[in-house]
Amino acid sequence: MSDTDYLQWPFFADAHRALAVALEQWAGDTLPRTHAATTDDTCRALVRALGEGGWLRHAVPHAFGGMSEQLDSRSLCLIRETLARHEGLADFAFAMQGLGSGALSIAGSPQQKARYLPAVARGESIAAFALSEPQAGSDVAALALDAHKEGSSYVLNGSKTWISNGGIADFYTVFARTGEAPGARGISAFVIDADTPGLQIAERIDLIAPHPLATLRFENCEVAESQRIGEPGRGFKIAMMTLDIFRASVAAAALGFARRALDEAIAQATGRRMFGHTLADFQLTQAALADMATSIDSAALLTYRAAWLRDAKGVRTTREAAMAKMVATEEAQKVIDRALQMFGGSGVVSGMPVEKLYREIRALRIYEGATEVQKMIIARELLKSS
Repeated sequence: MSDTDYLQWPFFADAHRALAVALEQWAGDTLPRTHAATTDDTCRALVRALGEGGWLRHAVPHAFGGMSEQLDSRSLCLIRETLARHEGLADFAFAMQGLGSGALSIAGSPQQKARYLPAVARGESIAAFALSEPQAGSDVAALALDAHKEGSSYVLNGSKTWISNGGIADFYTVFARTGEAPGARGISAFVIDADTPGLQIAERIDLIAPHPLATLRFENCEVAESQRIGEPGRGFKIAMMTLDIFRASVAAAALGFARRALDEAIAQATGRRMFGHTLADFQLTQAALADMATSIDSAALLTYRAAWLRDAKGVRTTREAAMAKMVATEEAQKVIDRALQMFGGSGVVSGMPVEKLYREIRALRIYEGATEVQKMIIARELLKSS
């Protein structure tokens, strides 16, 4: 069982502590029973289970089936940390429900929210966030998917790639260039059902840690103007607002992976005998464990500071979330690598917990803004306020 002393930090209310305890119990009882024959089927089963358990209510506003009036960042982080510690794909399933529907929660019309969000909260509809393109990943303002107006509709042509839940989603939040102005000011957001004519799954993408992922192709894909989220030309702002909410939760997922790695390392160090001693008797091992624990607490402080600032103070946390995401993902990679080293050859055997963690953590240093992009964001925010 991981150290839970951090739950006593002043960042949390009693409701958050109760949430963490209840989810821990649920995850231990439920997640081992959700595995299916394929990654797609497992992800579908996890979304259903998370919906039935009531956990997806934290991913949408209260008025549309959610738990809180507005999305509570600390709850999102605690849920992702706990799920990631148990099962990486469970964390993925939860996160994508929130991220995929986040633009609707922020800027959707009442009709859009009523149509999509309750089903997301119940785990009956799978959401996806379609922002990245082959030539527009970190540089979101460079996206080229075209959406031109024809009467009361928009017609989309182009592609999206690296789309999580691509191929299994029931709807996609899509960002396209509508041309109101150059660059970021000419992008709009749309909610597009997966069965819309002209929307195709061009390619499924296999990763080192299996997740549903795909490239989408739009060929004369016509969507009604009523499917646009927010005002024309505000898509970039909506995307950034959505990422600001969920970026701290990426850090929390990294914390979950790191805490599980530390648990595995402690069990290995205290149980493995070598030269008449346990591995934990050696100072090198003790030093490694101390470094791992300190890295985790440092990242946790940054993560829950960012979440608390957003929830309790209602302030913009672009810089704080970027710091948390950068430090938590980079330090988790180091923690997991050290844990795997303690296992020696068995640590790289396929299916071992530390081997799975090693594959899971790598993507977190890239998606929702690579580490290098987080450094640019932090510096930009510092210079802006100087």
